[in-house]
Amino acid sequence: MSSIEVKIKKLDGELARYKEQMSKLRAGPGKNAVQERALRTLKQKRMYENQLAQLTQQTFNMESASLATENLRNTMATVDAMKVANKELRKQYGRIDIDKIESIHYDMEDLLEQANEIQESLGRSYAVPDELDEADLQAELDALELEAEEDGTSYLTDLNKVPDFVDEPPVELAEEPAKEAVKTTA
Repeated sequence: MSSIEVKIKKLDGELARYKEQMSKLRAGPGKNAVQERALRTLKQKRMYENQLAQLTQQTFNMESASLATENLRNTMATVDAMKVANKELRKQYGRIDIDKIESIHYDMEDLLEQANEIQESLGRSYAVPDELDEADLQAELDALELEAEEDGTSYLTDLNKVPDFVDEPPVELAEEPAKEAVKTTA
């Protein structure tokens, strides 16, 4: 194929040369002779292009056949592997008793139910009633807020107050008073 491509390039060069010669010549026997040579060269080029196309198609067909053969080999290997895996799975599943698996499953369910019952029993609260009314809780919270307001001892009343557990109050650095600029009018 590469030798044919070289010949086609050579003929392209000749055709370009003939085209240049024809553009310089006037109509007449000289131009006709160059034109005949160009036509023969063009016929040769077409013949080589057809050969190249045939070789390219043949190469493509051979590669396609090779690829199909390789794919068939891979398919056969896959089928063989699937057969072996199928035999192994049948052998392994033959050893499994579904009734035993279901029995284990039911035993696990029973054990989990027992564990939940134990957790519920341990998590029972003794001093808190089972049913608490949200409205009652809100009323009690409101009463506590009113009581704190009457006492004046709300923890939010004085944010700058030093807590009782601090022995000495913090020492604040005295800031110098800012000097104000006095505007004088003249």
